[in-house]
Amino acid sequence: MLSRLIQRSRILSADPNGPEEFAYLEMQYWAASISCLSVLVFLLWHLRKYTNNGMSKHLKYGSFSVALYSMAYFFSFLLKTDGGLMVMPNMVYMLCHGVAAVILIKHILEKFPSCSSFGEALLVCSGLVLYFGDMLAHTLSKMEFSMSSKAFIHTPGTRSDMTTVIQGILLGLFLLPLLYKSSLQVWGYCRMKGNQRTQAVEEYTRKRNGSAVFYILLVVVLLFLVPSWTHMVQGLKVHPFVWIINYMFTDSHERLALCAYWICVIYGSVRRFYNISKQSRTERILLRKYYHLVAVLIFSPAVIFQPAFLDLAFGAAFAVFLVLEMIRIWEIYPLGKLVHQFMNAFTDHRDSEILIVSHFSLLLGCALPKWMSSGLNDRPLAPFAGILSLGIGDTMASMIGYKYGVLRWSKTGKKTIEGTAAGITSVLAACSILVSLLASSGYILSQNWLSLLIAVTLSGLLEAYTAQLDNAFIPLVFYSLLCL
Repeated sequence: MLSRLIQRSRILSADPNGPEEFAYLEMQYWAASISCLSVLVFLLWHLRKYTNNGMSKHLKYGSFSVALYSMAYFFSFLLKTDGGLMVMPNMVYMLCHGVAAVILIKHILEKFPSCSSFGEALLVCSGLVLYFGDMLAHTLSKMEFSMSSKAFIHTPGTRSDMTTVIQGILLGLFLLPLLYKSSLQVWGYCRMKGNQRTQAVEEYTRKRNGSAVFYILLVVVLLFLVPSWTHMVQGLKVHPFVWIINYMFTDSHERLALCAYWICVIYGSVRRFYNISKQSRTERILLRKYYHLVAVLIFSPAVIFQPAFLDLAFGAAFAVFLVLEMIRIWEIYPLGKLVHQFMNAFTDHRDSEILIVSHFSLLLGCALPKWMSSGLNDRPLAPFAGILSLGIGDTMASMIGYKYGVLRWSKTGKKTIEGTAAGITSVLAACSILVSLLASSGYILSQNWLSLLIAVTLSGLLEAYTAQLDNAFIPLVFYSLLCL
């Protein structure tokens, strides 16, 4: 967020809507900061139980950091609001992000303890809180009551229809689990008053009824809830699905050809690699890296020739992944077991029976830099951050390191110096090719080669040393470095 703020400040004068968008981006920066700060306070509170010397030292530094950052946040809002009157509403709104982040990270760590580390859980919860906070801000700005957007929620007026459609569909799908669980509880309470049956019959009936409830709620959410929200927020007069179809058939030759290309690549690669995973002794890590190369084949042409359409495709793919994961987890008839068997062929140690995160992390690792680069952008390579770091750098580092790596970065780790060097070199080579392609496509290139070398090298070293999920962290770090 800080890198994005620095980038927006450089192009502030070139964009007529720059000041408004910069102010809203600054509010999002503070919201993300308060979310992370609240989680840190929650962690320090629990660390009080450990009173040894090393832990008390960490507590002192952590408490000092919290106090310093809180003062910076307070004075920043005090200086930017008229007379300090809106300081308290702003602080309450921001603190709501912090409370939500603490509740969400507790839920993630309790329900999915083997799926993520604390850092990964923090990244997920702060991202979700920021995303839903953006939805809430735009929703409140359209409601007519005293605390409107003119008072303290300054949402920019340049929001596109595509952004609203993607956000509306994802909002409905994120609310679907709450509606589904609530409906099952009501159904179970009503069933308790009915006739008692054998356990096998009761389990069979429960699964069938649960599947029926899921499909009904999915239809209700997509056909009624989503269009209601998009109409309220954006004034969209057509159903989002109708809008998507109309968009696809505008400039239809390129977009339909791109869709046909995607279908062919996805079908061929999934069928080929699924058979390999069942019959071959190929290492699972190498098999998964082949999908990173497939991501390069899928996304790179669209980023260059149809960048706006790729935003929509990323949102559609993420929505499909969400629905399939819900079907797999809840064993929704008749697809639940089939989806589980298929997805289980591509899992690794980061996944569990409860939640499979690998495909989400790869998709979001490629999508987030592209989504965050929407609008005026003076760094044409920034949208490619996920594709370059994961599809090229991470893949080459793993393959070269696995086959030819000898010198390890540490005695206990698996990462090799040869693999890291191959990853950095391959990304630099890909960047040189992309620069030529972008220049021929009419992009104005302002990326300095020295800063690009530093960004590629630092992200490569991070991939070698990090113990976190590299699909999630490396693209964001590389994107941040490219924006500077």
